[in-house]
Amino acid sequence: MVRAAWPVRRKTAIDADAWPPAIAELEGRFVDASNATLLARTVDGRALIYKPEVGQRPLHDFDVSTLPRREYLAFRVSEIMQLDCVPRTAIVDGPAGPGSVQEVVEHETDVSRLVDMVNSADAELWPIALLDILINNADRKAGHIFLVRNRAIGIDHGLAFHTEDKLRTVLWSFAGMKVPESLLQSVDVLMEHEDVFQEVTELLGEPEARAFRSRSLSLLNSGVHPLPPIDRPAMPWPHF
Repeated sequence: MVRAAWPVRRKTAIDADAWPPAIAELEGRFVDASNATLLARTVDGRALIYKPEVGQRPLHDFDVSTLPRREYLAFRVSEIMQLDCVPRTAIVDGPAGPGSVQEVVEHETDVSRLVDMVNSADAELWPIALLDILINNADRKAGHIFLVRNRAIGIDHGLAFHTEDKLRTVLWSFAGMKVPESLLQSVDVLMEHEDVFQEVTELLGEPEARAFRSRSLSLLNSGVHPLPPIDRPAMPWPHF
């Protein structure tokens, strides 16, 4: 990451525990990210990842203005299902306009351990694998998985909730495996929360909400992680 001279907007008299927190300043941009991904700070110095709508590059299959909303909805699904596998995320109107903010999490940097977990279908990765199926994640790279105190956390969910089958993931080691019963119960919990389907409708559209509901019911009925597709790429590029 390089630091750039971003405009500083300082706030005062703000509840430090409020969520979403106000962005006090923009510290720099992550230059390796394909879309504008900015390091922001709150008034009390907490780090946030801020992704403004205006910084998203054009895509042929996603409306880029909706990517921050998709990031937020992925967190909402994880939250409702109590998967605890997505950092707290919100939609905000920040210094560069509307976008999403996400808490920064301190994570391990042992890449070889993560690769071993991915290749062996480590059970700690089941919540992320399940979430990806439900939200139709088209970009689950290994680099989008963090290990936080032996718990797997997923980030970068902008390419999700498409109406067409788009699942692209490095977690195909789970293919054909029965989903743990406790996680299937969390899908049951999701189906009882009509409010999240309404949120998808309001933020993305009714077709996206219908497709999301259909995927959830399908997984609940099958109870099995799907097999990789043969008519389209199954893996994101690059894999990491």
